[in-house]
Amino acid sequence: MYKIAVMGDRDSIYCFAALGLDIFPVEDPNLAVETIRKVASKDYAVILITEALAARIPEEIDRYSERITPAVVLIPGVVGNTGMGLRNVKRAVEKAVGSDILN
Repeated sequence: MYKIAVMGDRDSIYCFAALGLDIFPVEDPNLAVETIRKVASKDYAVILITEALAARIPEEIDRYSERITPAVVLIPGVVGNTGMGLRNVKRAVEKAVGSDILN
């Protein structure tokens, strides 16, 4: 059975543990790359990553854009929404459909 992982700063992801999701508190970009690779190699279908952390490891996030699993989804952190997650969804939809249908 597949699982869901959540990565980011502790304050932003701690509440996900109450939902039964596996949390991986990490803020250092090098450790984040190592962690996402380790998590992606296991039975995780979805990896939620805070936008702030994803902004620090864009090349690593892009590695998973072509893969079916795990799906890497950006979420806002406690500092708020940067719009990065919405831009990634919009780009994926444009690629899949061939045009921008989200406007």
